[in-house]
Amino acid sequence: MKIRVLGAGAGGGFPQWNCNCHNCKRVRSGEMRAKRRTQSSIAVSSDGRNWLLFNASPDIRTQLETFPDSHPREGVRDSGIKAILLIDSQIDHTTGLLMLRESTVPLEIYCSAPVKQDLSSGFPLLHMLEHYCTVNHHLVPLDGSSFTIPLIEDLRLYSHALKSKAPPYSPHRNHPHPGDNIGVIVEQISTGKKLYYAPGLGEFEPHVEEAMKSADCVLVDGTFWQHDEMARAGINDKLALELGHLPQSGEGGMIEILTSATQGRKMLIHINNTNPILDEDSPERKKLDEAGIEVSFDGLEINL
Repeated sequence: MKIRVLGAGAGGGFPQWNCNCHNCKRVRSGEMRAKRRTQSSIAVSSDGRNWLLFNASPDIRTQLETFPDSHPREGVRDSGIKAILLIDSQIDHTTGLLMLRESTVPLEIYCSAPVKQDLSSGFPLLHMLEHYCTVNHHLVPLDGSSFTIPLIEDLRLYSHALKSKAPPYSPHRNHPHPGDNIGVIVEQISTGKKLYYAPGLGEFEPHVEEAMKSADCVLVDGTFWQHDEMARAGINDKLALELGHLPQSGEGGMIEILTSATQGRKMLIHINNTNPILDEDSPERKKLDEAGIEVSFDGLEINL
């Protein structure tokens, strides 16, 4: 199985265009050893030619342009991206669909019923796209059953609901629905190798633990280092869990979870610009290194 991290940042990327926080200021001035990151998205394939895109960030054009395996090979218009699976309906995971409107074949979009509702109402991207290209919607199951995607050979997927947050424009922002946010297990049928992908994780539930234990690679929520990180950065008073993200530090945090729940490769994605782990020389980054937890970056390639 081939995995390409197209973007490893949270909403706004790193540095964020209007942010002068400790991290953004120092990376612009060259005072910090850190990699710049676009907004989170990955692509997965078994053959290196036909790819499943997870999320479509606002940075999708740049991400695909720097990803040769996605480039056209046949005819005037073509793409290695054969389908798109949406983890949620957040702006930083769906706005890139508008950049794909020139598609000459239907956009095959896989998502949950609540995500489809959000993208047909509060943020009606699916209706907008119908004026440019055909959109075929496929409902992902949340009952533990598996599904496959045409043209994405040798991969079997399982999706389940996660405790997180629907976006502010969702009719159920404050009334959570199963499927507002999902985690996905991607299994290569021929080898049995598994990836677990969950960039938005607000609670460590039993089915999440089971998925992590079974995975050869866990690529999960790395948004915040600490619960009150946004307040410490002087941005706002919203806490990590209020925003639907488990912080890395503290009791019950992602470090503790990953250390105990999986023997596979442990990686963080969807990293907010305020997170001190972006600084490769920070003590927080050293703690991750000591725990065997990697910090993903744009262009990272993983082979399972």
